[in-house]
This record gives sequence, structure tokens and C-alpha cells, in this order.
Amino acid sequence: MSAAKEVKQDRLYTKDHEWALDRNGELVIGITAFAVDQLGDITLVNLDVKPGDSIEAHKPFGTIESVKTLSDLYAPVTGKIVRVNPALEEHPELVNDDPWESAWMVAIAPTRLADESAELLAPAAYLAHLEASAH
Repeated sequence: MSAAKEVKQDRLYTKDHEWALDRNGELVIGITAFAVDQLGDITLVNLDVKPGDSIEAHKPFGTIESVKTLSDLYAPVTGKIVRVNPALEEHPELVNDDPWESAWMVAIAPTRLADESAELLAPAAYLAHLEASAH
């Protein structure tokens, strides 16, 4: 399996190639290796939120820029921003190197998780989504 098709089993996914990892009731959000592969070399990560901000599901919380394109980053759930990753401002290349761990984007304390988590894909469903979009 190529790194771009790598899917971690400990998190949920969106069809927009973001991942959500539950850490003690907070959802830590990042982008998948597939997204990084599609974007190319990441040159800028702009997180437009700060701790304490409210965020709605499907609304942008920032942008990610690469040599190829500029893309919005979308919140998969409604909640409050608990933390943002300060390292990405100075070191956006972390997203290329380690999209699964050190390049997490934000942590959200969800307020309506039960409704919205139904939209998040389990690892097997996300892998099927990747396979389907490759054809």
C-alpha cells in the first residue's frame, strides 16, 4: 500500500480527506496522507481560529497552501476550539513529513458529536472512498 493510501485505524475520516482522532473527548483534526499527496509540497498553513472560538461543522477553520493549490480546511464537527498547532505557522512542511501526528491542525471539544459523527467515516469506509475516487 502506498503511503498516500495509508489509513490509520484509530481515527475517523471525512470525504474531504481530513482525519479526526478522539483524545479524551477532544477531536484532534488533521489531513490525511492522501490529501498531502494530492496537494503536493505544503508551503503555508493558515489557521483562522484560536482557542475558545466556536466552530460549526462543514465551515472552514483555515487554509492550506501548496505549490499546486490553495484549499480550505473544514471542521468535521461543531464545537469549541481547544488548541491550535502553533508549530504549523513556522513549519508548514511538518504536514508533508508527518500528517498523522505532529502536523495536527486543531483540537475541537465537540458539542453535537452524536449527530455529526454519523458523517465521519470509519477507516474501512474511508479506504473504500479512496478506492472509489481512484477510478
